[in-house]
Amino acid sequence: MVELEEEPVKVSEPIVREAIIEESRIEEVPVRETDEVGIDRIAPNPDQPRTQFKKEEIEELAASIEKDGLLQPILVRQMADGTYQIIAGERRWQASKAAGLKKVPVRIKEVDDDQALELALIENIQRSDLNPIEEAYGYRRLMERRSMTQAEVAQAVSKGRSTVANALRLLDLPEEAQQLLFEEKITAGHARAILSVPTAEGRLSLTQKIIDNGLNVREAENLARLMSGKKDSSASASREPMPAVYKSVAKTLRETLKTNVRVKSSKGKNKIEIEFKDEEDLRRLFSELVGE
Repeated sequence: MVELEEEPVKVSEPIVREAIIEESRIEEVPVRETDEVGIDRIAPNPDQPRTQFKKEEIEELAASIEKDGLLQPILVRQMADGTYQIIAGERRWQASKAAGLKKVPVRIKEVDDDQALELALIENIQRSDLNPIEEAYGYRRLMERRSMTQAEVAQAVSKGRSTVANALRLLDLPEEAQQLLFEEKITAGHARAILSVPTAEGRLSLTQKIIDNGLNVREAENLARLMSGKKDSSASASREPMPAVYKSVAKTLRETLKTNVRVKSSKGKNKIEIEFKDEEDLRRLFSELVGE
């Protein structure tokens, strides 16, 4: 996965919603009582499925921890050198460090590498913390590391087999499209449209057209049908090419606002569409636009 230089546009969930980890597939393993350990003796798991944490959500949780303390212990396992590796709760650990805590409560679980990966994946999926690409790579790692079938992975994470299969299909996307999906510059709907194009060259071409022209999912699907040699009588399929200045403005706004932006013209009516996730994201965009 390519390192990102800018933060993805992902609005944090309410901090109070901490997960209950379902361990239906994990064998019964010993769990020690909650203990407090030095925060510097804890390290993240390199196999953690979630690879991106927004600065804003860490700061928000850190403020809550400064006020009320860390209410839910971090789930860890003890390593051979006496340090602890996070199984679930890396965001809480990062926020606790930001809040200046020297010790944090932990629950120590005796699991091997594969069990730790499975627990981490289950927790993140149940909390909807993973973007589609992270989720897909998590499923694939489970299948490879534990020699599991798609059906077994689906059972482990309490998902339908078709859900797991569709997620894994995202790994057939061109690397450029995977990165755009990772950065949330395209959606899973765009990804499905790209995957419907039969050739690798066509998929890459459609990916570029989606970005250059700010295509929504329906427009991407229509173009995918045309590129696949299927007829499409919809109005969007026969639309005039977007003027170069529209493409340039849309691209600049997307990069500046870090969200999807489309410039449209139809029957003499022109408009700019700016996507936002929720009220918090709307306020952020407003501040960017008016310079506050």
